[in-house]
Amino acid sequence: MLASIGSAAQYERVAGVELAFVDGRGVEQRRSFVECWDTRFEDGRPVREFRWSKGQRHNPGWWWTATMGGHVGYESWLERDVLMMLDFDPEVVAVVSQPFWLYWDEDCRHRRHCPDYFVRRSDGTAMVVDVRADDRIEPNDAEAFAAMEEACAQAGWRFRRLGVADAVVTANVRWLSRYRHPRCAGADGLAESLVAAFDQPTSLWGGAAAVGDRLAVLPVLFHLLWRHELATDLTTRLGPSTLVYRGRKGRGR
Repeated sequence: MLASIGSAAQYERVAGVELAFVDGRGVEQRRSFVECWDTRFEDGRPVREFRWSKGQRHNPGWWWTATMGGHVGYESWLERDVLMMLDFDPEVVAVVSQPFWLYWDEDCRHRRHCPDYFVRRSDGTAMVVDVRADDRIEPNDAEAFAAMEEACAQAGWRFRRLGVADAVVTANVRWLSRYRHPRCAGADGLAESLVAAFDQPTSLWGGAAAVGDRLAVLPVLFHLLWRHELATDLTTRLGPSTLVYRGRKGRGR
């Protein structure tokens, strides 16, 4: 049953809410919210198409996720950056864009809202994400986010509205994302040698040079940083003197 319904009044508010989504077979579904709290939206398809047209002001596209080994859509560069950070998060195991329509009534009006992402975390919990910069939230947006947050709370899901992230962290993760594909894992034994080289905090270039030719080693090093087998302080810009150390995924090798 729903995780957080504590009164009949709360149940009635959620019972009046509906979700529309497209399941993994491509079949459109519309159900009461109380029937959908455990639906695996990550197995479904976006409920809205991504459109490209000459002169449009937003920048849609597709991001190849290392997490899922497939493409996930975005509708702006800010959404792309949020999707990139979700892909980088080791606790995220699945993410889908435009997962469902939320329908509800408010002030005698029929309302609907499509969140940007549905996220499944490694502990099995769900998170719904809306992306909007702080200075671009209109009154209708705020109402939609509030409705989404209340519905999520009753389902035991997390809700987050994400805006512009720290510029340095975003730039660093964007750089590492260039090496997210498994083809950057390197030859047999190279990754293990790198993890061993950074068993104690060591400069990025120093540790790479200790293993071999930097031209061959650095892509693998960045791949290991993406995978959290190596770690560093991403709040400062990556550079030759950046201290790198064994990450939590690299422990116990």
